[in-house]
Amino acid sequence: MPEKKTEEITLKVEGMTCAACANRVEKGLKGTEGVVSAVVNLATERASIEYLPGAISKEKLLTAVEKAGYQGRLELEEAAVSRDKDEARLQQAARRMWIAWAFTLPAAVWMLIAMAAGRHQHGWPTPLSYNLGTLLLALPALLWAGGHVYQSAWRAARHGSANMDSLIAIGTLAAVSSGIMAFFWPVENYAGVSGMIMTFHLTGRYIEAKARGHASQAIRKLLELGAKTAAVLVNGEERQVPIQQVQVGDLMLIRPGEKIPTDGVIEAGESAIDESVATGESLPVTRVPGDAVIGSTVNHQGLLKVRATKIGKDTFLSQVIKMVEEAQGTKVPIQELADRVTGWFVPMVMVLAVMTFVAWLLFPKIMGAAGLALGDLLPWLNPSLSGATLALYATIAVLVIACPCALGLATPTALMVGSGLGAENGILIRSGGAIQAMSNIDIVVFDKTGTITAGKPEVTDIIAFSETSEAEVLRLAASVEQGSEHPLGKAIVIAGREHSLDLVEPENFVSITGKGVAGEIDGRKILVGSRRLLQAEGSLQAEAETVLARLERDGKTAMLVGREDRVLGVVAVADTIKDDSAAAIAQLEKMGLKTAMITGDNWRTAEAIARKAGINQVMAEVLPAGKVEEIKNLQQQGLKVAMVGDGINDAPALTQADAGIAIGTGTDIAIEAADITLVSGNLQAVVSAVRLSRATFRKIRQNLFWAFSYNSIAIPLAILGLLHPVIAEIAMATSSITVVGNANLLRRAKLN
Repeated sequence: MPEKKTEEITLKVEGMTCAACANRVEKGLKGTEGVVSAVVNLATERASIEYLPGAISKEKLLTAVEKAGYQGRLELEEAAVSRDKDEARLQQAARRMWIAWAFTLPAAVWMLIAMAAGRHQHGWPTPLSYNLGTLLLALPALLWAGGHVYQSAWRAARHGSANMDSLIAIGTLAAVSSGIMAFFWPVENYAGVSGMIMTFHLTGRYIEAKARGHASQAIRKLLELGAKTAAVLVNGEERQVPIQQVQVGDLMLIRPGEKIPTDGVIEAGESAIDESVATGESLPVTRVPGDAVIGSTVNHQGLLKVRATKIGKDTFLSQVIKMVEEAQGTKVPIQELADRVTGWFVPMVMVLAVMTFVAWLLFPKIMGAAGLALGDLLPWLNPSLSGATLALYATIAVLVIACPCALGLATPTALMVGSGLGAENGILIRSGGAIQAMSNIDIVVFDKTGTITAGKPEVTDIIAFSETSEAEVLRLAASVEQGSEHPLGKAIVIAGREHSLDLVEPENFVSITGKGVAGEIDGRKILVGSRRLLQAEGSLQAEAETVLARLERDGKTAMLVGREDRVLGVVAVADTIKDDSAAAIAQLEKMGLKTAMITGDNWRTAEAIARKAGINQVMAEVLPAGKVEEIKNLQQQGLKVAMVGDGINDAPALTQADAGIAIGTGTDIAIEAADITLVSGNLQAVVSAVRLSRATFRKIRQNLFWAFSYNSIAIPLAILGLLHPVIAEIAMATSSITVVGNANLLRRAKLN
C-alpha cells in the first residue's frame, strides 16, 4: 500500500508568552486528526506542521491553534510587512513599559519615603492617604499598561490551561488585593508592590523582545538581500521590471555595482562577482560565459548578460531562507527534557503557591525560621509582620519567580542565532538535531573525488602495449567513455577531443558499477576500467600490472583499456587536491577529531591522495553501496560519524552518518540527503561547521543549565519568604533576558 504524501506548512502563532503556551499549542496541533507532526517555536512564534492534505485543511489547522487559546495565521505576507508588524509590536511593548513606569516610579518613591520615616507598615503621611495613593497609582500600571496580561491569563483559564501570564496575574491580583484589605484589616499593603511587579514584568518583556529581534535578524537580513527590480532585454530593448515579473529564460542586463536579480547563467560578458552573501567568502570570484551565477550577488566590474534559470521560491537565496527557517523551526534532542518540564511546570507552581500559603498559616515559626536568622542581612525581611501577611508575601514571590520562560527560550534562541550565523558564512543547517549531532562527532569521513580533490581530473599519461599506438588507446577509451557520466570518463573524452581524434559513438554501452564501462567500437567490445574489470574478462597481463602499480604510487587513477583477449594500454588520470584540503584536515585533527577517506578508487591511488591530504585512515575500492556499510562499521565501533560528500553515490552514506555534510558545489540529491550543506565547496567550511555546531550547542547547554539552576535555587528561597516579590520579578525577568543575551553572544564565535 503506497504511503500517503504529506505536506508542510508554517503558521505564525500570536499571543504566546512562555514555554507553557508553546507546549499547549504544540499539544493541540499534534492531537488534531491529520497532523503527522508539529513543532512550535516560542522564540520565532512559528508552528511548523507536517500534515496529510486530504485529511485536514489549512483552516482546520488555524482552528486548532485558536482552540488552544491563541491566534494563528498563514505566513503569506511580504518581508517588509512582517518587519513593520514586528516593529509595531516592539513599539507597543515599549509604550506599555513607559506607561507602567510613569505610575510605578512615584509609588516606589512614596514607599521609600515611608520606609525612611519608619512608618512603612502604617503608611505616610497617614495610613489612609498612603493606602489610597499607592492603590490608585498601582491600578493604571496593572489595568492600562498590563491589561493584556490579564486577558492572556483569562484566555488560558477558559481553555483549561495556565501560562506565565497566569502566574503574574494571580501574583499581582493577590498583591493589589492586600491594598484593598488594608482599609479594613491590619495587613501589609502590597498595592505598590503589585505595580512594581507588573512594571518589571513589562520591562523584561520589552528587553526580551528586543533581544529576540536581534537573534532573528539573520532571516531579516536574508530577506532584504534580494533585488527589487531587473533590467530585462526584450527584442533588444532594455526594460526595468519588478523582480516578481522576471520569468525563466529572460535575458537580464547587469551593470557594474548592481545586484544579479535572480539565479542564471552568463551568456555574455566577464566579471568579478562578490558572492559573500552565498559563500561567506569576502574576495570576489571571476565568472565567464557559461558559468552559473547566484541571485542577489553583486557584479563588481564588467557588463553581464545573464539568462534567468530560477525564479521565486526556486532561487538559491529562497532555498537558503527556507533551510534557515526549517532549522529554526526544529528542536534539538536535548530540549526534550525542558519540554517535559514546562508541560507541567505552571500548574505545579500554582499548587506549590497554595501549599506555601497554607504552610505559612499553619506553621509560621518553622517557615519563618530562615527569615528570622537572616533578617539582619536581608533588609527587605520583616519577621514581625502578621502570619497572613508573611503567607501572602511568600506566595506572591513563588508565583512571580517560577516562570518557565527561560526554559522555553534557552534552546530556540541559540538555534536562531547559530543557524543565522551559519547562513551568513555559507553553512546551511537543516535541523537543530544536526547541530547536536555535529557537536558530538568523533570522526569525519571524506569522499575523495570532488570533496578532497577538485573533482576536475585531467589525463596525464597514455601508455600503449604491443602494436597499439597511444593515439589509438586514447581514441578507443574516449569513444567508449562518451556514454559515461563519471568525471574520470569525461576527462578522457575531453582529452580525445583536444587531440582531434575521430571519436565514434559506442554501441551496446554498459556501465559496470564500481569497475568501469564497456561498449562496442568498430564491431569489437572495448573495456575501460579497473583491474577488476579486466580480470573478470580474463585479459589482465603482468606488463599492465607493473604499469598500474607505478602510476598508482604517484597518486594517479589508472584505467586499463582492453578487448576481450588482451590489454591494449593504460590511460592515467590525476585529480589534484583542493588548495585548502590539507590545512582543513590538519585543523580537524588538532580539534581532536579523527579523519578518514572513502573512495571507489584503488588502494595505491587512494593512499597517495590520503598522504598528501594528511589523512591516516583510508577505505578504498569501496562500491557505492559499500559506503553505507563502511559508515555502519565505524558506528558499530562506538564512533559518531560525520560524512562529507558531493555525489549522487554519496547520498545513502550521507543519510546513514550521524551528521551528513554535502559540498554545495555537488549534486542536488547529495544536498537534499545531507544535514548540513557547505555552499562554498571548500573543506575549510567543514572546520567552520564543526566550530559553529560546538559553539551553538555550548550556548544551548549553558542556557539550559542557567534556566534549571535559576528555578532550582529561586523557588525554595521564595517559599521560605527570603525573596521580596519585586526582587523575585526582577530575577524572573533577568533570567529570560540572560538566556537570550547569552545566545546573542554566539555572534562573536570565531568560525575560521
